[in-house]
Amino acid sequence: MNKRADTRALGLPEIAEARITFVVPALGAGGTEHVVNLVANHWSSIGYTVTLITLEPPGAQPYYKFHPKIAIVRLGVPPRRASKMRSGFLVFQRFLRLRTAIHRSRPDLVLSFLTRTNVLTLVATIGLSVPVIVSERNNPALQPLGPFWRCLQRCVYPRAFGLVTMTQGALDHFPARIRRRGRVIANPVDLPNGWQKRRGRNILAAVGRLTRQKGFDLLLEAFSKISKSHPKWKLVIWGEGDERRSLEALRDALGLQERVEMPGLTPRPGLWIENADVFVLSSRYEGWGNVLLEAMAAGLPVVSYECDWGPGVMITHGSDGILVPTEDVEALAKALDRVLADRELREQLGARAVASAQRYMPEQILIEWDALASSALMHSLKMRLQATDKSG
Repeated sequence: MNKRADTRALGLPEIAEARITFVVPALGAGGTEHVVNLVANHWSSIGYTVTLITLEPPGAQPYYKFHPKIAIVRLGVPPRRASKMRSGFLVFQRFLRLRTAIHRSRPDLVLSFLTRTNVLTLVATIGLSVPVIVSERNNPALQPLGPFWRCLQRCVYPRAFGLVTMTQGALDHFPARIRRRGRVIANPVDLPNGWQKRRGRNILAAVGRLTRQKGFDLLLEAFSKISKSHPKWKLVIWGEGDERRSLEALRDALGLQERVEMPGLTPRPGLWIENADVFVLSSRYEGWGNVLLEAMAAGLPVVSYECDWGPGVMITHGSDGILVPTEDVEALAKALDRVLADRELREQLGARAVASAQRYMPEQILIEWDALASSALMHSLKMRLQATDKSG
């Protein structure tokens, strides 16, 4: 099937050399970056010209592998801590570079990810005749944003052609005039090719950025309460972030130096899946929880806080996983104690988790992204035709 037939079969409009530009802060390891990788590679493979614009330094390398036809433009203005005056200058610099880069990519559609980048993209595209879709990837009610960005968000989000969230709860956070343009598209689960089960090492795995949001401090406290009851088990926390030192200090204070490992990022995506025997999500809040879904798809028994949003959508408590009240250390400890002690329970939860995760296979989720692209590209085509009629 040729490119044109491919796009017709998917319901996407025939726009000659249709161009889609993604804007994302960085292309490191993370759930957002994983989704950008999957969707961008898919659209490139069916014949669209895809450009990725990031705020990263020129020499940054992506964690995930992108299709060779995809152009990656790095603006060299990554987020950084600075004084208020310096921060204002950096925001203005990002705005100028982003507007120039978007203009040069000549897009028919712009797709932006993460709140501050969404705001910046909507401001940078003022006056450009191109639909912009913004995607919220976290809990919009709880993520720290600041009054400046919050005010800008309220002002410019109504300009967006569409808003994508991963749960209905996240979409309901926004005013009705924005919700009317919203779509809920869950994250797909995309396990690494060729991964192998290497179970049986008694590893309780947790994965995520080392930030307060991920609640690894709560997890360390919970594990300390049950570690003596399960001497053969160890906790491995995969990830990197600003709270590494404080988490290591807490681990040591709890006497868990020999029982808890924090090896940083996995050398390749999804490596943690191979070695884990149980997975735990201890987040205070989430936009979705990619790693939880990956664990379920890999047949791991999972224990998770029922935080907003994501885990309660993926897990049916007691059937394909265990849910406990958010930030309840005692409840988390009891749930982990139960799962680590019962091999038969682990096998039952893992088998059911695999079946539940089938709802989120990439083929299903990409159909929804294709439908959204179809709507936006048709709108872009209409705007072009109207502009041509006026100039004629």
